[in-house]
Amino acid sequence: MKYLVLPAAIAALVGFSGLTANAQTTGKEMVKVGTVDMKKVFENYYKTKDAEQRINEARNSAKKELEERMESYQKGAAEVKKLNEEIDSPALSNEAKAAKSKSRDEKVGELNNMQREIQEFRTTREKQLQEQSARMRQGIVDDITKVVNEKVKADSYDLVFDKSGMSLNGVAVVMAAKDSYDFTDIVVTALNKNKGKDEPVAAPAAATPAAKPEKPEKAEATPKKKTN
Repeated sequence: MKYLVLPAAIAALVGFSGLTANAQTTGKEMVKVGTVDMKKVFENYYKTKDAEQRINEARNSAKKELEERMESYQKGAAEVKKLNEEIDSPALSNEAKAAKSKSRDEKVGELNNMQREIQEFRTTREKQLQEQSARMRQGIVDDITKVVNEKVKADSYDLVFDKSGMSLNGVAVVMAAKDSYDFTDIVVTALNKNKGKDEPVAAPAAATPAAKPEKPEKAEATPKKKTN
């Protein structure tokens, strides 16, 4: 998913080299290092696929609406063209030409408004899609970070590297590492353990129409007493 990319933490290499040097000097402290393939984690986390699907659905919906707007615009443009042809007809009376010219000008004004609305729609929807994608990405990043941090605390890791990360030179940050350092599969398993258990977002309840006020019952007229 092109919207879900986690950048590599390159600066961690400096800390790694410093800690390693310290461990070698003292001979008393060993640095525990772990690696995670973040690319693999993203690709295999079920929420990533769900996010891709939702983004694609939103983008397809926006595309469909834009096509409908463009179709209406093109239809209006065809009507203007037809009116221009009728106005240019020598067989048309001056009175009819004036009426059609007025209709044409009104249609041109509508087209100008439609063109402006189409441009605003494009800009607004694209911004909304980007914001939606960013929110979903951040949620996934938070989930992964939480699981990795729990693993770090549980097993007392000193450093954890993203083995899929690339440096500014386009070279892998982690050039080589033992397979025993890697706990990617553990992270993926932990992330996917709640798959299918998440409660779906409840649709907003339909508004219940307000009950019509009951008409007040007419009071029965009290019969007048006959006077003798």
